[in-house]
Amino acid sequence: MAMPNPYLQYQEQSIFTASQPDLTLMLYNGCIKFLHRAELAMQRQDVPSANDALLRAQDIILEFMTTLDMEHEISHQLMALYEYLRRRMIEANIRKDATIVRECLDMATELRDTWAKAVKLSRGQVG
Repeated sequence: MAMPNPYLQYQEQSIFTASQPDLTLMLYNGCIKFLHRAELAMQRQDVPSANDALLRAQDIILEFMTTLDMEHEISHQLMALYEYLRRRMIEANIRKDATIVRECLDMATELRDTWAKAVKLSRGQVG
């Protein structure tokens, strides 16, 4: 019988106990991680790995898109950003263009950093 991996158990538990804002931050971090992987895979000309990483990043963006509450104006603005980001990821995957992946990575990082600041502000944390 295989021993359970303590890191995987911790990771799973942290997901189940995280708040909605923290889960969103985790998803942004996952998207960034997959975009990094895609960029590195393209630099190595590892097409299958680049494709897999980009598809995973696209799935995260699609999750953001499907969970937006469109009753708020900010949601319409985020939808436009997410749609653009997803289209660029698809284009990067078709063209195998690391420059486009870098553009997506920069945009996703900026979105994540903005979200992290908003979460801190909402919790009354400064910095």
